[in-house]
Amino acid sequence: MKLPLRHRLTEPLLDRRDEGLKRSLRVLDPNNEVLNLANNDYLDLARHPRLIAAAKKAVDQYGCSSSASPLITGYGPAHQRLLETLKKWHEFDHGLIWNSGYVANQAMLRTLPCKGDLVLADRLIHISMISGILSSGARLMRYRHCDISHLEELLEKNSTGGRVVFVVTESVFSMDGDYPDLEKMAALKERHGFFWIVDEAHALGWYGEKGSGLVEHFNVERHVDALVGTLGKALGSMGAYTLFREETVADYLVNFADEFIYSTYLSPSNAAVAEEAISCIQEFGQIREEICLLSLTFRKHLVELGFGVSLGDSPIVTIPMDEPGAAMEAARALEERGILVGSVRPPTVPEGTSRLRLSLKANLSESDVARVIESLGEVVKV
Repeated sequence: MKLPLRHRLTEPLLDRRDEGLKRSLRVLDPNNEVLNLANNDYLDLARHPRLIAAAKKAVDQYGCSSSASPLITGYGPAHQRLLETLKKWHEFDHGLIWNSGYVANQAMLRTLPCKGDLVLADRLIHISMISGILSSGARLMRYRHCDISHLEELLEKNSTGGRVVFVVTESVFSMDGDYPDLEKMAALKERHGFFWIVDEAHALGWYGEKGSGLVEHFNVERHVDALVGTLGKALGSMGAYTLFREETVADYLVNFADEFIYSTYLSPSNAAVAEEAISCIQEFGQIREEICLLSLTFRKHLVELGFGVSLGDSPIVTIPMDEPGAAMEAARALEERGILVGSVRPPTVPEGTSRLRLSLKANLSESDVARVIESLGEVVKV
């Protein structure tokens, strides 16, 4: 006699619970007076009056839903305007808008590489990328995190044979807050001619004269073949996009990426909000130097307290914790003090690398920074 499904599901859930790794949903009242360093609203745009007004106007004009997939009737004027804005912002000629960053990465990397191709990927790329690559049939080889010399070694050994070689990286890594030397990667692209994919999800708004990310900051736009961005972090909306140098790549995905073809499309209001966010970001100018300095200063204070944080200037700051339980307990203690941070643990990160993850915000005051540092000193034992 076959066991009911619930019996098969219960044991792994109990294992997760016993190991302190079981996840559950929680309701967070956005009106609570807390300092939220857990979400990815880096520029505090999600509640900006201009974005709210753009959403209301789009709902009045287009309704609440696209109501169809993009190849039926779901692709509308708001999506087209956003796509044109994104292409101009990043200086790319072609692109697509997606319902989420996970979907964009998975679809692109499931559909473009094929059996016989090679994908060289940073060891710490997002699971959405890994999921797509493993479904593609291509061979996956992972180089050491941000180790461009290791990438070069793999390219020299594996760039022959007439196959397509893809190189995949994030710019700012979502769980570590660091980033690779994109200029060295661009130089490798010149020599080896691989198809270069860069995910800018956590760099948008924070870097670049126009705020379009690290690819702009390091002036390597012309070397990147496919750029991935998200609308749901610094842009304060929802959804994602991919931009391409070649029209054929976009056309191929429109015709063969199931994730694009068979889902009801992103709402027009989300597209309108993201378009307005880009306008806001391009007006910020000097603020990007200030927020990078904020990140540098914040990290230096933590190092002085003995925390093992890496130096850098991205919005993501991580504090290593030995055990998952310690990370969860520290996050709870900080919440009691009115500060929300992420407690990240396996399987999101490898065993032994649990951490607190803090997302800095452009509007943090000196008193906010002092409060966070003081609270961390009280809660986290070094």
